[in-house]
Amino acid sequence: MRKDFEQIVSDIMEHLKNSGKSYYSEFYIGITNDARRRLFEEHHVLQNSWWIYRTATSVEEARRVERYFLDMGMRGGDGGGNETSTVVYCYAVTPKTVE
Repeated sequence: MRKDFEQIVSDIMEHLKNSGKSYYSEFYIGITNDARRRLFEEHHVLQNSWWIYRTATSVEEARRVERYFLDMGMRGGDGGGNETSTVVYCYAVTPKTVE
């Protein structure tokens, strides 16, 4: 199900409450067209760890969500993705994850 900016921000904020972490800088935010590849293969996030992804209504909405959380202090960058990158993903950074 595709979601708009407000819905995705709300979902991520709600999920953050259950993370046990205190700072936005303890998380990475990004956009992609394949969340499972990015999370588990490229960032080496463990499947039983803290992560979330949501599909946006458009690339523009996904970039807007990404920028919002980058401005809040999450790790990541706003130059990634392509014209098909409508999935916003977020994970808790650990010593085993690769940014």
